[in-house]
Amino acid sequence: MPAVLITGASRGIGLELVRQYGAAGWEVQACARAPAGATELQGLAAESGGRIAVQSLDVTDFGAIDVLARRLEGQALDVLINCAGSMGSRGSFGASDFAEWERVFRLNAFAPMKMAEAFVSHVARSGEKKIVAVSTLMASMGKNSMGGFYAYRASKAALNAIVVSLALDLGRRHGIIAAALHPGWVRTDMGGARADIDVATSVTGLRKVIAALGKAESGRFFSYDGSELPW
Repeated sequence: MPAVLITGASRGIGLELVRQYGAAGWEVQACARAPAGATELQGLAAESGGRIAVQSLDVTDFGAIDVLARRLEGQALDVLINCAGSMGSRGSFGASDFAEWERVFRLNAFAPMKMAEAFVSHVARSGEKKIVAVSTLMASMGKNSMGGFYAYRASKAALNAIVVSLALDLGRRHGIIAAALHPGWVRTDMGGARADIDVATSVTGLRKVIAALGKAESGRFFSYDGSELPW
């Protein structure tokens, strides 16, 4: 049975990833900051016949990441999906809240790097050997035509840079594939009600892209529809 670990699993895209991977027969480690209050996630786990395990994890607590990695020691993870993230506030030039920048960077960039370091051996012993980061089109410098959202754009661009280096370093050492994925503009708490697509459409596409990732796709940036995006 293939296995996936998903952060940010309590709602939105992360929750739908848990639902779809669980329904497809995968073993799912579903990580949430406050699992006791994640009633829908807990319901999925209760109905999964043991395939879905809910793990308490605040990804900004790097010590907690190490604890979870030790708890799952010896388990193979075919896919590690870094989904937890935050847009923060839009911000405007001249009024930057750098304490918020630190919070957004810790969640969007530092935490996925820490997850990769903590779980590299779990991924390396698997069959698929994939590390995926949920990024955003707003991280693309080539597609930035409106400005703003400084902390969010910068943190996700940093995440994309991390993914490229992971693909190079971990590909050579362990045969691991790493990629950044844009989920689309999705109707979630973050995306809002006017977004283009629903969460099921996004995640169905993301799963297809993840399944198709091979060595040739490692270190690249893809949309949920399979199209490649410019950095």
